[in-house]
Formats: sequence, structure tokens, C-alpha cells
Amino acid sequence: MPFPELNLSLGLTDNKGSVFYAGSGEGDVVVRTDSALTKHTISIIISEQEVGTVNLKTFFESSEIPVEIEVPTYQMIVTDDKTKEKEIYKVTRDTFFYKEKTTKKGIWSFFGLKFLAPKNFLFENIPFEPLKEEIEVFDISKYRKLNDEELCYTFQKENQNIQLFAGDINTLKIEKGTSYFIIVDENKGKRFIGDILYREKFLKLTPKVTLSIIKRKKVSKAIETGYNGKTDRIIYI
Repeated sequence: MPFPELNLSLGLTDNKGSVFYAGSGEGDVVVRTDSALTKHTISIIISEQEVGTVNLKTFFESSEIPVEIEVPTYQMIVTDDKTKEKEIYKVTRDTFFYKEKTTKKGIWSFFGLKFLAPKNFLFENIPFEPLKEEIEVFDISKYRKLNDEELCYTFQKENQNIQLFAGDINTLKIEKGTSYFIIVDENKGKRFIGDILYREKFLKLTPKVTLSIIKRKKVSKAIETGYNGKTDRIIYI
């Protein structure tokens, strides 16, 4: 177990009534004045800046429904109040669930060959956004699940379950009623996991972890995809 960090300060006193007085009144004696424990904070900030896309599994066994869908990713910043080091990641902000299948009208429908008409699939989004403030902050330090392959922070807001997940996104089972922020990096979340473990070790005491979510100006209500899961249209609210 690492030793806790001591925040020690030194000072002078010439007050004979002080418990720290140790001299003859000239004010030239250095004494210890504090030995409080310092606890640091790791800050995770999910921004509104869209930075790319990632393919996520849909977990449907039906041969007609795409096995993957393309969803947007956003910039996420991790830092702490001691090292001040910043790392940038990509994270999803939307959780899409299959809703219905649609058939586009076209030349094949005109000839009565509807089975040849292209099919689109509508996936409905369950977004999680700050309701009142532009930035909403959550304390997530007490709800952590960690193993060699994944790190998951869980918290609740008004009876809604929210998870911040780092790991192999292909192993994550999406459950309705839960909003997911899925961290996407080049090594199945291990860069983020290593970053958090490094900061925790460097900060010595188990740090507090805060999650800040910046409100987006427009939120996708649903996406339409072709059979291959490629996004054809994003519907905003």
C-alpha cells in the first residue's frame, strides 16, 4: 500500500501564545504548521466536438438486421490536478436500439419487384444530455469495475443508469434502460485503463474521479443505415 502524501508547510512565529512558538520572540525559528493529507482529483471531460465514427455491434441474430452500425464519436479529455497531463480519447455519446425496417421506393417498386428494393434500418437513440446547465458534473469514484481487460464507471441520474466503459467494445452487451459512453482507442481501451492506473499510482491516495459532460447543440434522435450498417441518414432533434 502506498504511503499517503503529506502536505507539509513551514513558517515563522514570534507569538509566545502560539502552540508553534519555539524561540525567544525574535521570529527566526522555523516550525511545522501543517501535516494534512492531500487527495487529488482525476477529471474526465466529454466534449460536444465530433471527431469521427466507430462501428458497434447491434447484437441481433436476425440475418436481415445489420450486425454493426456506424455511430459518431466525440473528443474526451482526461487530466488531473497534480500532474496537469492531458490525454485525448474518442468516446461515443449515443446508444442506439433497433426500431424498424423500411423499404425505399424506387424503380423496382414501380415494376412491382419490391423484394429488390433497397432496405434501410432505423435505430432509435437514447441520448443522455445535461438538462439545465451547459456542463454537468458527476462524481463517479465509488462505482468502478476493473480487471485486466476493461474499466467501467457506473453512476445514476434520476433513475437512469449510465456507464463509462473502456475495453473491447465487441464484448459489451448493450442493455435497454442504460446509457453508454464507450471509450474508443487503438488497443481496445487499454490505453485509457493504463492512463487511469498510472495517475492513481502517481497520486498515491485513491483519487476522486469526476465526469463532466458538455451539452451538445444538436442531438441525433435516430440513424438510418443500409444493410451493411453504413449510416445513410442521421435524424436530429
